[in-house]
Amino acid sequence: MRIYICADMEGITGLVDADDVQPGGRDYERGRTMMTEDVNAAVRGALTAGATTVTVNDAHGPMRNLLPDALHPAARLVRGKPKLMSMLEGLDATYDAMVCIGFHSRAGTLGVLSHSFMGHEIEDMWLDERPVGEIGFTHATAAALGVPVVMLSGDDAGCAEMTAWDPSVTCVAVKYANDRFAADLSPVAEARQAIEAAVADSLTTRPAAMTPSSHTATLVVRWQSASVAATLLGIPGVTSADSRTVQASGTLPDLYRQFGVWTRVATALTHQAPYC
Repeated sequence: MRIYICADMEGITGLVDADDVQPGGRDYERGRTMMTEDVNAAVRGALTAGATTVTVNDAHGPMRNLLPDALHPAARLVRGKPKLMSMLEGLDATYDAMVCIGFHSRAGTLGVLSHSFMGHEIEDMWLDERPVGEIGFTHATAAALGVPVVMLSGDDAGCAEMTAWDPSVTCVAVKYANDRFAADLSPVAEARQAIEAAVADSLTTRPAAMTPSSHTATLVVRWQSASVAATLLGIPGVTSADSRTVQASGTLPDLYRQFGVWTRVATALTHQAPYC
């Protein structure tokens, strides 16, 4: 059984502030340890369920957050950037299931460190007219590849978002949002035990293999900056809905890969910190 773990950072046990998750932040190094240990709990759960291959993709920010020397020795690590498929680099139909660790809710929600890919630069996103953030877009792309998402950890807002998107996914809330930078935290040992158990259980009862999809989807993104939207119109297939909103259609994962180009263009134009 081949398992893919996508690891973000905002939904990791104990982390609530930009200083916890951004390089140079006063608590970032501690945040890296917390992230690594949440992922290790997931790896243990996967091995308990019978996984023979566990691949971990460091999917947050610089994508060099996880501590390789502290990562479970059974896991292979995909690290660094750029990656053509970003948060899903290396995922393909040979994997039996995907696990999402440390995820957060989309922009505009009152979740811990909530945003959609780019801090406040992306105001809203829709996939086939459905509001979407990292959780939904990642889930939809994995499904198109034929890989079911079986488990997610994060705050309660992220868990609620995943449940609304796909109620079959097992969710573990490791903290409960009081505001965007404040939360009621689960005890660390309790949270990691819950992650390990949920991964093992969800993989033991995972759904049957999925058939990859060639469905044509439409992605709409509303940016904070009209300059970003205008520049993206230079990409073939991208059209304007209004001065700050662009859209494109295509099959997943191609549309997901193209969106990665959009974010790189936006980063080059704005140089804005993720959390403002």
